[in-house]
Amino acid sequence: MVQFFLKNQAKASFAYPEVGATNSDQPLPNYINDRNRVLLGKGEAVYLTACDALRQWKMFPGGWAWIEPKGAPQQVGQTLAMVARVVGMHWLNGCRIVYTLDGTGPDRRFGFAYGTLPDHAECGEERFSIEWLADDSVWYDLKAFSQPRHWLTKLFNPVARWYQRRFVQESLRKMKMEVGGLRN
Repeated sequence: MVQFFLKNQAKASFAYPEVGATNSDQPLPNYINDRNRVLLGKGEAVYLTACDALRQWKMFPGGWAWIEPKGAPQQVGQTLAMVARVVGMHWLNGCRIVYTLDGTGPDRRFGFAYGTLPDHAECGEERFSIEWLADDSVWYDLKAFSQPRHWLTKLFNPVARWYQRRFVQESLRKMKMEVGGLRN
């Protein structure tokens, strides 16, 4: 079933016109704009460990939200299914990698963003990144803009927002756990 879903999503266009907008600091009108960060620690070891965790999709909360295909490469154009178990049902949400961040520059940033496809409960984009700043601090950063797309998401928007906030909090905790003993 997931393979059939992914095959159909591979042909689909993005469900929103502002593709790549999470790479800007400007909030988008008509969307819910979210940005959440957590300090992971300091130094190269923390940065490299966090980048590796991101590459392995370890920022996804286990048990109720994950990516298919498992271990999918984070490369531009990669089509994914974000699977969410909500109220005992599994929801397949189509998305595609929009851009990647290569980790170079004075403030090194590594990560990627994915955008929603027509078969997604929401409409928008989310960026997952690790930042190693000039002060040696290492941050995990989640930036997103979204709006309800599916009629159930529109009808039960407070519940959908609750799940979005839950995802963020669990993702921040998971990344802190991944660097665990390396934090300074």
